[in-house]
Amino acid sequence: MNQVSGKKLKVALLGCGVVGSQVVRLLREQADDLAARIGAPLELAGVAVRRLGRARDVDVDPALLTTDAEALVTRDDVDIVVEVIGGLEPARSLILAAMRGGKSVVTANKALLAEDGATIHAAARDGGADLYFEAAVAGAIPLIRPLRESLAGDHVRRVLGIVNGTTNYILDKMDASGASFSDALEEAQALGYAEADPTADVEGFDAAAKAAILAQIAFHSRVTAADVHREGITEITAADVASAREMGYVIKLLAICARSEDGRTFGVRVHPAMIPRDHPLAGVREAYNAVFVEAESAGRLMFYGAGAGGAPTASAVLGDIVAVARNRLSGARGPEESTYADLTVHPMGETVTRYHVSLDVADKPGVLARVAEMFAKQDVSIQTVRQEGLGADAQLVLVTHRASDAALSATIEGLRELDIVRDVVSVMRVEGEDAS
Repeated sequence: MNQVSGKKLKVALLGCGVVGSQVVRLLREQADDLAARIGAPLELAGVAVRRLGRARDVDVDPALLTTDAEALVTRDDVDIVVEVIGGLEPARSLILAAMRGGKSVVTANKALLAEDGATIHAAARDGGADLYFEAAVAGAIPLIRPLRESLAGDHVRRVLGIVNGTTNYILDKMDASGASFSDALEEAQALGYAEADPTADVEGFDAAAKAAILAQIAFHSRVTAADVHREGITEITAADVASAREMGYVIKLLAICARSEDGRTFGVRVHPAMIPRDHPLAGVREAYNAVFVEAESAGRLMFYGAGAGGAPTASAVLGDIVAVARNRLSGARGPEESTYADLTVHPMGETVTRYHVSLDVADKPGVLARVAEMFAKQDVSIQTVRQEGLGADAQLVLVTHRASDAALSATIEGLRELDIVRDVVSVMRVEGEDAS
């Protein structure tokens, strides 16, 4: 056990909501253990909030509360700033002000890191400060540190995961009960898994920000949210889920970061996809997260756990606080931004995978031949085909071999122009069959 010194390390907390209140609780309840692990006690210097009189999930000494966040983060006696307010501003300005004063920062702000991580990392470097952000991706799951420290000597090939608990809950309920998207979303909102405005989750923005952070660390190249191909789950129907089930698949919203075969480029994408039911990610239920990492030497690694929530996320924040505090005591610094590889993000059109295509077609002779001809025209090979329904309700369901996204898109455009195709009902990628 570390010898506890008399020096106190002072922590400024920005935000006292769902996560911030749990950070306050843990700092208080685990004070002795934290001091022993660090070698010095932690003291909460202040808590910046928007409204002083608001009811909170934890009792906070009123003397610690302030609405002047800038004054708090620039105080000379503050050593560590913890940011859990989220959003771009004022979080960015406050973090930069803290780092200019040499203060280390712990943040859970995935949106800011995905949007303007380069500026934040540069400020940390220039200010001689640490920047830790384990809680920004997948809540309590230890993922960032293994990627940027434990696997620093390895060559990561792919990161594939479920990084948004809201969408996983919705899709899991649709799969388990046959519910529609709207009904599953309503249930998620009633249970507190989804916000009143669920756009960031169901349209994939939250997962895209996390994917950008994971890709940057995994491939040592700068990535922003704008580099991520993003699709949400609002168009997923109960029929899509049922069709996947019949084929032995389950639909998940996946974040996929993968190097090209030659290793010179990589893709970053978030979209719903079918995965085999024996894939490690297929069994991730309700609001849990899981990330599957493939590295050249370490092989396949799986990280699983609670991806959100006040206490789980606060646990990750506390872990970062301990690491930062130890560094400040020893005069060391944690890992800095690594972009040495400077690889290029390739366009979505170059992504190669398999596809599940459902077509509403006319009940006429020769329909399958004309559909197959359109696939062949774009050099997209069909692996399986089956017909669902009869007469006016006939649908063709096709699963392709691996093809580029550009070729599949051209195929779909051609199919829409055929008089025998009444509607392209759904197009979904098929992933994960090489990892089951």
